[in-house]
Amino acid sequence: MADYLEIPWQKLSEDAFQGMLEELVSRDGTDYGERELSREEKIAQLRAALKSGQAFIAFCAETESWSILPRRP
Repeated sequence: MADYLEIPWQKLSEDAFQGMLEELVSRDGTDYGERELSREEKIAQLRAALKSGQAFIAFCAETESWSILPRRP
């Protein structure tokens, strides 16, 4: 299992933050539950989860990739 480095969303410019959220929701296989959400709703959910601390941006140096992961209690 790879180690992740947490990237604080607050360190990103608004444009970079928005672009990251847009890129993530455009990935294949992203599931948001029973009801299909609009792209804007998906972005809003991710933004809210990051801002509330329920999720974090994780960067994997080994694979040079990133994702948004849920924060474990």
